[in-house]
Parts: sequence; C-alpha cells; structure tokens
Amino acid sequence: MIPLLDLTSQYRSLKADVDRAIEGVLESGIFVMGPNVVAFEREIAAYLGVEHAITLNSGTDALHLALRALDIGSGDEVITSPFTFAATTEAIGIVGAVPVFVDIDPLTFNIDVSLIEAAITQRTKAIVPIHLYGAPCNVAEIQAIAQRHRVAVVEDCAQAIGAEAQGKKVGTTSEFGCFSFFPTKNLGAYGDGGLITTNDPRLADRVRSLRTHGARRKYYHDELGVNSRLDEIQAAILRIKLPHLDSWMLRRRAIAKRYTDAFQANRGVVAPTEQSDRVHVYHQYTIRVKDRDSVRRKLTDAGVQTMVYYPVPLHLQDVHKGLWGSTTPFPHSETAAREVLSLPIFPELSADAQAQVIGALESAVSVEVSA
Repeated sequence: MIPLLDLTSQYRSLKADVDRAIEGVLESGIFVMGPNVVAFEREIAAYLGVEHAITLNSGTDALHLALRALDIGSGDEVITSPFTFAATTEAIGIVGAVPVFVDIDPLTFNIDVSLIEAAITQRTKAIVPIHLYGAPCNVAEIQAIAQRHRVAVVEDCAQAIGAEAQGKKVGTTSEFGCFSFFPTKNLGAYGDGGLITTNDPRLADRVRSLRTHGARRKYYHDELGVNSRLDEIQAAILRIKLPHLDSWMLRRRAIAKRYTDAFQANRGVVAPTEQSDRVHVYHQYTIRVKDRDSVRRKLTDAGVQTMVYYPVPLHLQDVHKGLWGSTTPFPHSETAAREVLSLPIFPELSADAQAQVIGALESAVSVEVSA
C-alpha cells in the first residue's frame, strides 16, 4: 500500500541528528521551556520573517490564545470558513465568541473573500482565514477589508508553514499567525506543538503571559491563563527539521506538478489550482471527483491510501446545531465535502510510487466517467 504519508522515511533520513538532539535534552535535565525552545523561537522567527514567534503546545492553543490576546469573548463574532478542521471554531467557542461562516471559493477551498464584507456586523471582532491544504488565502485583500472595518485578522496557518501570499510568508503580516507542529504537518514534531507569530510587541507579551498561567514572572499571576508550553524534546526535533523545510516544500511542489500535469487531460479529475501571487506548499494534494467514495474504494483496491479532509462542513456538525446561521446552505463547502480526496504526497514519495498513484486514479476515474 502506498501510504498517504510516511513519517518513518523522514526519520530515517535524519536519525543520527534527531537521536543526538534528543539525547542532549535528556542529558541536560531541562525538559520544558529551555534553551532549545528559546533557540527555536529565534530560528523560526528568522525563517518566517516576523518579529515574535511564541511556541505553544498545539495549533489549537495558538488559535485560542490569539483570540484571548485580542480580548475577543462573549457576544463577539468571528468570521471564518465552514470547510476546515473543528479546531478553528473550537477556539472561537472556547473564548465565548460565535463563528460566522462564509462559504469557500470552489477553486481554492479557501474563504471566498468577495463574501466577507457582507458578513461583518457591529459585533464582528476578527476574521480567521484558513490556508487550507497549504494553499494561501488572498491575505492582502482580507487585511484591506479588516482595516476598513477595524477588525483583526488571525491567520490559521496550521497547514501552510512556508507558504507565501503577495511575497510574504503567511502568518507574518496580520495581527496573528497560528501554526501547528502536529506530526503530520510539513514541519512536524514527534508530538503536539504550536506557534503564534506577531509583529506587535504588546500582543506578543500578552500571549507569553497567557501560555504560562497568566504570569509574566513566576508565581505572580495577572490573569487566568493556561499551561501551553512547548517541551524541549519537541523544540530540539523541530530545530533539526527546520533547515530542511524549504527543500521538502520544493519536493512537494514537484510531486504536485507531476500529478497536475498527468491529470490535465482527465475531465473527471479537478486538480488543485495555484494563484500567480501565492506559493502553495501542498500539505495535502486534494482533488475533486464525482462519486468520490467509489473512486476512493478503487484506489484502495489498487494499493493507494487516500483521505477525505473534510467529510462534514462545520455548519452541519452536531456541535454547531442551533448556531445562528447553521441552517444556511453553504453550497460550495457542501459540494467540496462530497467530492474532495487527498492523494499521497510527502517529500520521500518515489517516482515509481507517484506513477502508481497516477495510474490508479486515471483507471478509477475513467471507469466512473464512462459508466
């Protein structure tokens, strides 16, 4: 079976360095918020081109603490897309705010920027665009809308580290960028991990306090915070991986191009699109096909693992039943949920495996189209 992702191959390629880094942490006896965390925050800030990079224990906490730092709470509204993972609206709900959904652009799977302004009310405090599958949103246009209405932008960059929009890395030009280092991400730890980025020193100071129980110095607490600290082992591993991120991204892009070129002539496959002013990093290579579940079964039978991200849009999830606007149809999100299928893509995917994926999909979809 060709896997969707193979993390063991990546580990084997870095084994000596990773093992040495882990052993160094164990020998040091410093396991939380130590020198590797400090160094990684400095290194990732330099890589992204942002003033402040604050590590946390998950991407979900990054979203949560970004909203907390902006004083978003009960009665406030936050605009986002219903076609994403539940962590986005989970963070909105945790602070007591209400998600207001805007449908996606069917070509990019990202929030349809042309619909955002109509969703803004006096209660709107922020827009949370998701750079889904590694495809950047039109950040400049979203920021222009936000500035006109004096609301914040919190970018959900969980799947898009290293991606670029209008010549800047995502998550570096808004109030906050929120990243995940979950193991499956393009830059993944060997456990949970997250990051907040900002260029505002006041907001950075607030996040640093919130992640350590609301304390700017030990045992002196200014507000109720949380325990959201990255451990030293994960920071050490991420430091080993970070210098490889760009080469891994180029490899992902090369595989994506091979897939897209191969599928151009197949009218039954809608390949992902790229925008001329943005750099897609292909956390997932996600196509659209009719009769998706049948096609997926055929790929499984052919030895190709696939995944559906995401089968149920958030406005149709039980957790959001009764939410204002939850019964509003979001046709592009709902259609995408029925049609999306993610194919194997990771830097170590061999040329032969890529050919097998292409052949299996073309066989499966040609049968469906001719039926």
